[in-house]
Amino acid sequence: MNNINIEDLLNEGLNEFSVSLEKDQINEFIKYKDILKEWNEKINITAIEDDKEIIVKHFIDSLSIIPYMENKNLRLIDIGTGGGFPGIPLKIAYKNLDITLLDSLDKRIKFLSTVINELGLKNIRACHSRAEDFGLAADNREKYDIATARAVANLPVLLEYCLPFVKVGGIFIAMKGSSIEEIDTSKKALEVLGGKIEKVDTINLPMSDAVRNIIVVRKVNKTPAKYPRKAGKPSKEPIL
Repeated sequence: MNNINIEDLLNEGLNEFSVSLEKDQINEFIKYKDILKEWNEKINITAIEDDKEIIVKHFIDSLSIIPYMENKNLRLIDIGTGGGFPGIPLKIAYKNLDITLLDSLDKRIKFLSTVINELGLKNIRACHSRAEDFGLAADNREKYDIATARAVANLPVLLEYCLPFVKVGGIFIAMKGSSIEEIDTSKKALEVLGGKIEKVDTINLPMSDAVRNIIVVRKVNKTPAKYPRKAGKPSKEPIL
């Protein structure tokens, strides 16, 4: 697939979310795609390898949360970022964002650092840690306007991973697949961790048959100091 088609794909898909890109931003997405495919031959970053699928199911999907971001001069943490989604696409689209990419696998951090360096992105960093450990550090705790997580865990677990990072008044955006049954099991975790579900939207991913649910959780109270619990505990014993 040539670059002209990729540009058209990005612009057509992002038009659905009222997002527009300059030529240099399009070129950064193309370079990102190329680095992703190159590294994917060495380490498993994504099962998606087709150019169009990468554009639609990684890049456009990542940018689908932009309408939920109250402004674009925010501090954001992307928990379990994997290949950099949604953090790096958000950074390419909005340079004023200050972004922390968090992942527990060192090989992914090396990949993310390569993308950041080769694209010349500023005020974005890739950090190697588990959310449970990173969220206890004073420098990180309740310091972010937004936390995001994309296809990482069930909602009760995600809430314990993510809400400790968010300032009171900030939001956690959970990017989920087609099922949102787990919302019903999240009431206790929300109450304990200081969150309140503000919005649940179902969207159709442009140029695909994929359905996504975006859950916006407002941080209304401080998270008690004992959360998150030690690494592994939230997933094994969710707050239910």
